[in-house]
Amino acid sequence: MPSLGRTARSLSTAVLFSGVVLVSVSACTAPVVINPAPYAADPQCASVMLGIPEVVGGLSLRPTSSQATAAYGTTAMITVRCGVEPPGPSTDRCVAIDTPSASQDWLVTETDTSWIAVAFGRSPATEVVIPKIRADKAVSEVLAQLSPAASLAKPNGLQCL
Repeated sequence: MPSLGRTARSLSTAVLFSGVVLVSVSACTAPVVINPAPYAADPQCASVMLGIPEVVGGLSLRPTSSQATAAYGTTAMITVRCGVEPPGPSTDRCVAIDTPSASQDWLVTETDTSWIAVAFGRSPATEVVIPKIRADKAVSEVLAQLSPAASLAKPNGLQCL
């Protein structure tokens, strides 16, 4: 018959091992594959990405496959890419977002399935793709959460009129 001490050691070893396996399995989430933007290696993107919040629209930040990218959620993900071509003067809808920590203009276009917002007046620019199923009526709220990070790129003199 095993002793109580030996049984307790065996049980604690099993619990410890199962905890290690659980942590290992949960840490193996595959990164979201996102193509990097053309200027993702711009040092300004490092500042932008360091400012990206952990949660946007109630969705948690996920690991991604490429430099200067971010993804939120597991399905119908909100994606972010720093280093897209900075837009010049445009007739696209321009939305000015003012938060306590930043003011950022965004050019917003609509597709059948998504809203695409590009930070206006920053170089490099940051692009946010918001599936309509996620935020058809809340695009401004999502952009307000991402504006402080996008505004960390250097201004290029352009702004919404």
